[in-house]
Amino acid sequence: MRLLKLMAAAAFCITVGLALKPVPQIITIGTIAPKSDWKMEDISGAAYALTDLKQENGLLVVFSCNTCPFVLAWEDRYDNIAKQCEKQKIGMLAINSNEAKRTSESTDDSMEAMKAHAKEKGYTFKYVLDKDSELAVAFGATKTPQIFLFGKDLTLQYTGAIDDNLKDASKVENDYLLEAISNLAKGKKIDPNTTTALGCSIKRVAVE
Repeated sequence: MRLLKLMAAAAFCITVGLALKPVPQIITIGTIAPKSDWKMEDISGAAYALTDLKQENGLLVVFSCNTCPFVLAWEDRYDNIAKQCEKQKIGMLAINSNEAKRTSESTDDSMEAMKAHAKEKGYTFKYVLDKDSELAVAFGATKTPQIFLFGKDLTLQYTGAIDDNLKDASKVENDYLLEAISNLAKGKKIDPNTTTALGCSIKRVAVE
């Protein structure tokens, strides 16, 4: 019995020692984008920071991935979102922060898998790899998909969900993101500016 207790205690210590780095609270409306100069590798092989991709009226950041059912359900709207961003002079990028799915046990979100997924889905925007989930941690992002829309000064203007119906785009009643993009470009108030993001958890790695 004593041996079992010692083994259990040792296992607990190992688990604690390799716990996930705590994620700060999610950034709130009006916050300046953290780590905006931190470079991330794109599927093209180039490296970009948020400041590189911001356009005249702002920047849209989408935490995404390759296999999450929520992403796959909403992903058919990415193309139209990208077109609206281009029209309104807002940059757009998708960020893959699933570091734990780039290991010997799982390569679902490896760079090669990202390239294949982007090609299959016809991505027209940047799709970057967030090494060690650094940007996700800085943002307090925990889900895929999770939206962060920034203004021209990189202050957060909208965060949350894409819309209110992941299952059927034709039945959407509240196009939260598209309305936020339009209002941001026009200098109008964004209401609501915060909604609840629904999605899979971002798969981070344990750290010592």
